[in-house]
Amino acid sequence: MASIHLPCAATSTTTNPSATSRPLFFKQSHFIASARRTRRLQVSCTNNGHNQKHSSEDTETSEGKVDRRNMLLGLGGLYSAANLISAPDSSASPIQAPELDKCGVATNLNTGKQLDTNCCPPVVQSIIDYKIPPVLKMKTRPAAHKVSSEYIFKYNLAIDRMKRLPKEDPRSFMQQANIHCAYCNGAYDQPGQGTLDLQVHNSWLFFPFHRWYLYFYERILGKLINDPTFALPFWNWDNPKGMAIPAMFNDPKAALYDEKRNQANLPPAVVDLGMTGNKDPLQVVSNNLTIMYSEMIRGNSSATDFMGQPYRQGTPVNPGPGASERGSHTAVHAWVGDPREPSGEDLGNFYSAGRDPLFYVHHGNVDRMWTLWQYYLPSVNVPDKKITDPDFLNAQFLFYDENSQLVRVTVKDCLSNIDMGYDYERIDLPWLDYRPPPQTATAKVTRAGTAAAKADTVFPLKLDKIVRVLIPKTKKGKADEVLVLENITVDTTKFLKFDVFINDEDDNVQELDKAAYAGTYAQIPHKTKNQTATTSIRLKLTDLYNDMDVADDEDVLVTLVPRHQGEGVTIGGIKIIENPTPAAAPAATPAAAPAASS
Repeated sequence: MASIHLPCAATSTTTNPSATSRPLFFKQSHFIASARRTRRLQVSCTNNGHNQKHSSEDTETSEGKVDRRNMLLGLGGLYSAANLISAPDSSASPIQAPELDKCGVATNLNTGKQLDTNCCPPVVQSIIDYKIPPVLKMKTRPAAHKVSSEYIFKYNLAIDRMKRLPKEDPRSFMQQANIHCAYCNGAYDQPGQGTLDLQVHNSWLFFPFHRWYLYFYERILGKLINDPTFALPFWNWDNPKGMAIPAMFNDPKAALYDEKRNQANLPPAVVDLGMTGNKDPLQVVSNNLTIMYSEMIRGNSSATDFMGQPYRQGTPVNPGPGASERGSHTAVHAWVGDPREPSGEDLGNFYSAGRDPLFYVHHGNVDRMWTLWQYYLPSVNVPDKKITDPDFLNAQFLFYDENSQLVRVTVKDCLSNIDMGYDYERIDLPWLDYRPPPQTATAKVTRAGTAAAKADTVFPLKLDKIVRVLIPKTKKGKADEVLVLENITVDTTKFLKFDVFINDEDDNVQELDKAAYAGTYAQIPHKTKNQTATTSIRLKLTDLYNDMDVADDEDVLVTLVPRHQGEGVTIGGIKIIENPTPAAAPAATPAAAPAASS
C-alpha cells in the first residue's frame, strides 16, 4: 500500500526517534466488520528556590499591559506561523488576556449558589511573554489504551504529586482544574468590554486555548517527576479499540480515578459519540465512525466550519462552534459526566471538567483531531485551512508554567504541535474510509406521507420534538451547497443536542451510518451572564448530495432530531446557500509529508 504524503510549509530541526513511515490506517477493524455500519488576595509565587532560566522575555507588571487510508499523521508544521500571511499587530482587535485581579466568582448552574471552589487563580506581580524553548527531544503522546504498566505508574505518580502540592500553588491539581472553570464559566470579562463574558468555547479559540492548556499541564507533570520527556496520553475514542474509558482511569486506588462519572458508562461500555441511546455496541461503533467522517471530512466547507467562528473583542459569547467541538468533543463530555450530580459533574460541566484527570486525556485526542485535520490534502473540501486573520493569530491567554511563572501566550505560537515539541503515536484511522453507503430516495419520495411544512411557516421554532421541514435549494439537483442554521438561541445552563438529516429514507434516528446524516449541534452546560446565547452552524451538503439521488429536486426534506429533554433550543431559521468557498480541483500528484526527524 503506497502512502500519500502531505505538504508542510515549515520544517523542524528536532528529531523524533519514534517517527516511522508506518501508515495511520491499515485495514478495517474486525470489531466493526459486521456492524451496519472578587477580586483575590495577591500572593507571590516563588520558583521553590531553584535558579530558573525562563524561555520568555518582555517582563511587565500585572498592572500594565480521495482514498486517504494511507495518509500519514503529518507531523506538525503545515499550520505553523511561518506559513501564515503576516499581519501587523496594531491593526486588529483580538481577544486580550484576562485581568486576573478582576476575576469573579462562578455560580452553580442549578442552585444559583457559589461554587465550593473559587475558580480564580493566584494574582502575581509580573507577567512574562512566553517563548517556546528549543526542542531537544520530541515527545510522543501515546494512545491511553496501549500504554505500559511502567507508564501508568509514572502517570499516577505525577498526578498524585500534583494533588499534594499546596492549594495556593498555581500548579496544584485544583488550581489547574480551575483554569477551565475560569475561562469557560463566566469568571472573566473581556478586558475593556465592560461585563461582556470572556469564553474560549464555541469559537475559533477552542483548539488553541486547549492546546496551550495541555502543553503547560504536561510540562508541570513532567517537572513533578523530574522527567522532561513525559507526554500526556490521549483517549483514542475515534478508534474502536479505544472507544471505552481507558482502564487505568478505573482503579479507585489510583490518582487518576474520579468517582463522579456515569456508572452506566464505565468499561467495557463503548462511548456513544452520537448520544443516540442505542444499546447495540456494533451500531454505536458504526455511528461513531460516521460521525468522525462527517465532522472531519464531509461536513466542512471552510476553515471556520471546522475551527469555529470568529471571536474578537466585543463579540458576544458563542459565535459558533466548529464541527469537532460541537460533535465528538461535546458528546464525550456529556457521556462521562455523572447524572447523579446536580450539574453533570465532573466532566459533564465546564466548571468542573478539569477535576477529572480523564479531561486532559480526552482533550489530548481533541488536539490530535486538530493536528490530523491540518494535514488533509488542501483539495479535500476545504481549499485553504490557514486562518490568517490577525484577530485569530494575536489572541492571548494567561497560564502558569512549570516554574510557577505567569506567562502570556498567543494563538500564533501554538499552530504547530511539532514546534511545541510533541507528536502523537501512529494509530489506525478507520473513519477515513467510512463514507456512508449511497441512498436512492429523493426528497419527493421521502416526503411522501410525511407531514412536512415549508420553512417560512415554521421558524422561529422551539425544538423540543422531531421536526421535518422542506427547504428550497439554490438550484435543481446536485450542487455545491451549504445548509445554514442561524439564530440558534440556547439555554447555556443545559446539555443540548440535536442532529440534522437530509432526505432520510427510513427515519430511524438511532442509526447515523447513512447518507442522510448531515451533522449535529451540541453544547455542555456553562454559565453566561444572561444564561442564553445565540449562535449558528453550517453543514456542507455537496458530498451528501453525491451520496444520494437528488435528481431534479428543487428542495430537500430536513429532519431535526433533538437528543436532549425538554426545551432549551430555538432555531431562528434554516436556509441553503451556495458554497462560498468551493473546493479546489484534486491535486495531480500528492505532495511530500513533513517529517519530525532531520
